[in-house]
Amino acid sequence: MSIISLNLGKVAVLMGGASAEREVSLMSGTGVLQALLGQGVDAHAFDPSERDLGDLKREGFARCFIALHGRFGEDGTVQGALELLGIPYTGSGVMASSIAIAKVMTKRIWRAEGLPTPGWFEVDSAEATRAAFTALGAPMIVKPAREGSSIGLTKVLTLADCDSAFAAAAQLDSNVLCEQFVSGDEVTVPVLGTGAQAEVLPVIRIVAPEGKYDYQNKYFTDTTQYLVPCGLPDGEEAAIQALVRQAYLTLGCRGWARADVMIDAATRQPYLLEINTAPGMTSHSLVPMSARAAGISYEALCVRLLQAATLDYATP
Repeated sequence: MSIISLNLGKVAVLMGGASAEREVSLMSGTGVLQALLGQGVDAHAFDPSERDLGDLKREGFARCFIALHGRFGEDGTVQGALELLGIPYTGSGVMASSIAIAKVMTKRIWRAEGLPTPGWFEVDSAEATRAAFTALGAPMIVKPAREGSSIGLTKVLTLADCDSAFAAAAQLDSNVLCEQFVSGDEVTVPVLGTGAQAEVLPVIRIVAPEGKYDYQNKYFTDTTQYLVPCGLPDGEEAAIQALVRQAYLTLGCRGWARADVMIDAATRQPYLLEINTAPGMTSHSLVPMSARAAGISYEALCVRLLQAATLDYATP
């Protein structure tokens, strides 16, 4: 079936936005836009930080591909606006988006459902960060509770590091998360689809320089290794895929997402860190990489996600 016959209509690729991840979003959106145009889709760039979202309705856009990352794009706000405008969009709906970006709320739900996630404290001061360090031990991860791309993240090794780590995270978010560090293999796992049709893609194992998978090594260097096939024992990979699928469905995600997981080196227990409901689509991004390993090209992935665009209150 040709793309034209799918009748996808006029498509807005939402990119840029006002979050700390604007730069990455522009890279993601540009890639998606070019892929859709190459497949014959009537696609157009749309930056919500520069234009009124009402223009989407006034200019006759039929659906939106959300390539925004972070707050005001991945947190349920733009999803809610699109619900009001009646324009179907890619990815999770309002509730799942708003929960997933809030790392503390995500962890509370996973813990309540019996899913493994590292111990944590939500803090609002340097003093509370020091108390969390005393309780969790070293190393400890300190990060904004509602950001992505490792922005504002610090690996704390000593009590003396706590104050500066809290300050770095608090510059970006009033909610700061202190999380127990899990030493071992770092993997990421994409999911496509909704409900019973949710399909888990191949696991990617990440090997970063000196174990430092930060913003720079995620997007702007070629020294990080991404292993797919991941090299884990078959049973271990399958168990992680099953865990991620359960985590995805527990939060009510749809369309697509990517979960980050740490595997404890000593026990081989996987721990869920977070789930991204609008993952990156840059040249360094992991969902396209995993999709390729499953035989899905970047272009086919973009079209597949766009075809699945919907609304929370879609008419049956």
